[in-house]
Amino acid sequence: MAAEPDPPSSAQPARASTLRRLARENALSLALLGLFALCVLGQILVGLPAYNGERLERGATAVSMGSYLRSGHFLEALFENWESEFLQMALFVWLSSLLLQKGSAESKPLTEASEADEDPRLRRSAPGVPWPVRRGGWVVWLYERSLSLTFMVLFVVSWLGHAYGGLLLDNEERFARGLAAQSWLQFVGSSEFWFQSLQNWQSEFLAILSIVVLTIFLRQRGSPQSKPVAAEHSQTGH
Repeated sequence: MAAEPDPPSSAQPARASTLRRLARENALSLALLGLFALCVLGQILVGLPAYNGERLERGATAVSMGSYLRSGHFLEALFENWESEFLQMALFVWLSSLLLQKGSAESKPLTEASEADEDPRLRRSAPGVPWPVRRGGWVVWLYERSLSLTFMVLFVVSWLGHAYGGLLLDNEERFARGLAAQSWLQFVGSSEFWFQSLQNWQSEFLAILSIVVLTIFLRQRGSPQSKPVAAEHSQTGH
């Protein structure tokens, strides 16, 4: 008599359910990560022929993909943009903890106490609080500033990457013109380096200003970055 087949395992449906749950719970992060990866890939794919075209015009040879990813042309462009983004976020997080804007969805309330200002030490014994809050002392002091500090560290790392990539590219161009190479300090002190930085920084601060001001008058239904559609213009969000 033939043996009956084993019943289908429930492992696969359970795994699929777990993946769907994780995708739903992290959809925003996954979407932004995907857009980031696509844009970096696109930057590489169009940057390599652009860079090789410039090299061929100077009489130099074309480089491979691996060499391009280590070149100043790629590193400078990559870190120059990361630098401005992380500076924007660091200052926005810090300034929004100190300053108010009437009517903006990006501001704490003007007249009411904000949950964001609550002293975490008052809830040290509450169940489920993060470990740094329970630990107290310098640990909680650091933890309650960790978001802006992390963004600032990322800004400094990106700034150094921008300076390194920019130095590589600048010295490559100087070599092609028969000029002596610059040191790192010479490049960082040059007007060209600060022109590159400031032209990005000003655009980031304009972007922050626009969302702070435009959320006073404009709405996006369903977005936590907007006040409710029917809210008064004078109402501060959250």
